[in-house]
Amino acid sequence: MKKNLNWKNEEGFTLIELLIVIAIIGILAAIAIPQFNQYKARAYDTASKADLHNLYLACKAYWSDNGSDQSCTTSVASGANYGFAPSPSVTPNSSGNETGWSATAKHASSNSTFTMNASGNISGGGGS
Repeated sequence: MKKNLNWKNEEGFTLIELLIVIAIIGILAAIAIPQFNQYKARAYDTASKADLHNLYLACKAYWSDNGSDQSCTTSVASGANYGFAPSPSVTPNSSGNETGWSATAKHASSNSTFTMNASGNISGGGGS
């Protein structure tokens, strides 16, 4: 017996349908990738700000134990008594006594540097 080939009975996707799906995926990727990069940049900046806050709290504990006229540096705050540990890839620096203290922090993958003053206010964020 001879089979009658009828293309209308074939099942599957046409080439046009597949091309439309690929185009939609491409459009979604073009939107999602830049948005993901912005999320990462904000996470890096948040890590820097969190480290500044934690460094400030460690220095407050140091001043409480040793007097407010003593200088609190990052290495002092990182000691066993005060427990400051910076986040990976964040470089914090601090110096000064309780009234003149200041600190900076920058994540290696970010262009932003943040500064904290003796009152605990964080400023900055512009690329440097």
